[in-house]
Order: sequence, then C-alpha cells, then structure tokens
Amino acid sequence: MKRERVALYVHIPFCRSRCTYCAFNTYAGLEALIPAYEEALGAEIRAAPSVPAHTVYFGGGTPSLLPPDTLARILERLRGRFLLAPDAEVTLEANPGTVDRAYLRTVRELGVNRLSLGVQSVHPDELRLLGRRHTWEEAVAAVEAARAAGLENVNLDLIYGLPGQSLAGWQETLKAAISLSPDHLSLYALTLEEGTPLQEQVARGALPPPDDDAAAEMYEWAEARLARAGYIHYELSNWARSERHFCRHNLTYWYNEPYLGLGAGAASWWGGRRWTNVRHPEEYIRRQAAGEAVAEEVEEIPRRLEMGETMMMGLRLVEGVSDARFRARFGIGLMEVFGAEVSRLAGQGLLEWDGQTARLTPRGRLLGNWVFREFI
Repeated sequence: MKRERVALYVHIPFCRSRCTYCAFNTYAGLEALIPAYEEALGAEIRAAPSVPAHTVYFGGGTPSLLPPDTLARILERLRGRFLLAPDAEVTLEANPGTVDRAYLRTVRELGVNRLSLGVQSVHPDELRLLGRRHTWEEAVAAVEAARAAGLENVNLDLIYGLPGQSLAGWQETLKAAISLSPDHLSLYALTLEEGTPLQEQVARGALPPPDDDAAAEMYEWAEARLARAGYIHYELSNWARSERHFCRHNLTYWYNEPYLGLGAGAASWWGGRRWTNVRHPEEYIRRQAAGEAVAEEVEEIPRRLEMGETMMMGLRLVEGVSDARFRARFGIGLMEVFGAEVSRLAGQGLLEWDGQTARLTPRGRLLGNWVFREFI
C-alpha cells in the first residue's frame, strides 16, 4: 500500500523587528533562543511520523536569520526522519538585507532550491509604513546574489492596497519587480489584522482605511500586466514564469492535501485531524525539553467539512476544482454534494461550471471570500 506523502513546514519565529502589518507568530529580539529552538525542533522531528515528504518550507519569521550550520543540521534531521524525495522543493523565506551571495551559495549547497524574498514595495515611504528594514536597493542586491549563487527559482512577495497608495505607485512597484525577472510573484492585498500597529493607526484615524475599490483596480491591472510579461496566473495571488516554477508546497494547501508543521505555532493537517503547536518559542522549547505535548487546538475533521475545505481551497486555483479530482478523492461528484451552491454562485456570476470543473469567474476572483464561505 502506497503511503500518503506530506509537505513539511518548518516555522522559524525569529525576526529582528516586527512589521507593522504582521500578525504571524513572530518575535523580535529572541535570536539568543535559536540554539535551544534548534534542539526543540530536533525533538519534534524525531517524534514525527516517518512518512514520505515532497516539499520543505522554512517560513517565519525570518528563516534567513538561521546560521548555515543550524540550517544544515535541521535539514539533516528532516532527511533522516522523512523519506524526502530526491527532487523535493526546499524553500527558504528571506528578507532583503539578511542575505548575501556567500550565504545563499551555502544554503543552496545544503539543498535549498527555492528562495522567497519579502520585497513588498519599491517605495521608501511604503517600506517605512510597513515597518520593513530593507531598501529597494537591498532587494535588487538580494535577487542578484541569489542568481549568482545559482538559485533558479526566486519568488518576490509584494503588497498592494496600502492606506493612501495610488495606482501609479503600485504600477511602479510591479514594473520594477518584473524588471528583476523573478521566476515567481506573490501579490497580496493588505489585510488589517486586529492588534497590529497598522490596524491601530487606521482605527485612531492616523491613516486612511484601505480602499477596496482601489485594491481591486490594482489587482486587475496586475493581472493584465503580468499576462503581457508572460507569467502564468495559477492561483488568486500567485504567478509563475512556467509550471515548473509553481510553488509545489503551497499547491499542497490549495489541493487540501496533508502537511506537517514543525516548530512554534506551526499547523498540521494529517490523518483526518488538524492541530497547531503552542505559539511562543520559549514555551515550545520548555515543553519539548520536558517531554510534554506541544500540539494544541486538535480538531477532528469530518468528511463533509473536508469536502467543503477542498472546494474552498481549490477554488483559489485558476484551474478550479475538477469533478474528476473531487470524485477520485471522495467517491462522489462535487455537484452531488455542492450542486445548489455551485448553481447559486454561477447565477450570481461568481462561479462557472462547464460540466467538468468549477472555477471562479474574473468577478469571482475579486469576491473570493464571498464564494468560499458558501462551502463551509
């Protein structure tokens, strides 16, 4: 019997400073914990089920703060525990200004073959607004260093829909990013997360709220501009130069397939259950050292919910959700389960159904959250 393969996510929760919009599980000023955190990760890896894995994603936080020897030991432990595919995609998130050619050459030799750079904007005022420490010039240098190190799959993250951002300003950012010839681009509309400095500034009137109509215009412009540049739009927020540059790790999430999260605050979905690890790195380290469980918020996922989440995540893909794929997984056609929802959304011009695949319309891509909630 073929064993189910998983994607591996390794959370590195350390940052030099927190961005104003960030609600991720990250902590500034705790880099001294990295050695103890590495040991705690090793304990979690040893206790994990030994299953085949096809991707590894180091996310954060700022994984590029890890010294190369630390990264080497973590990868060695992962390879020793999991049946890591020879062609596994291994992604490292990095902030411009934290990497140079020597560092990137070393991590590439360790097996990292995909780099994701948090560039966000070309404009100094927008970078300051977001609390980013780097400059555009450092972002350019990071891309050049990645190419010199031999990395052939480089992603750039960009944010649009900022308070007061103009369409012209967004166009300048995207054009500048395209000029660097990245292999992949992730474009995210700003979300004001509760409790973040940026949300608090907007709440007290120090900044204007993001304009949803302006963000929609920026998104539509980006779709057209990236199509002209030859990028494939394969997921709501993601574009790639070719299919081989699609993010295989994130495709696992969008297909609602199994993944194991390792580290403080990391989430897992495997064996019909979903769980999240304790969030704070000090508590994560303490529990691992004491031999206590780090998993919290364990949830059994019933079949009907799994179906709904498969639709919700799969509709983020431009290709949509095919009846054949749905039927192969669940033994029943998607219209037999969600016929009413698909018909209603199609009538509203948000979804299209051609008898084989359900996918978002261009209007549906702008109102995706309205569509997704219909299936949960």
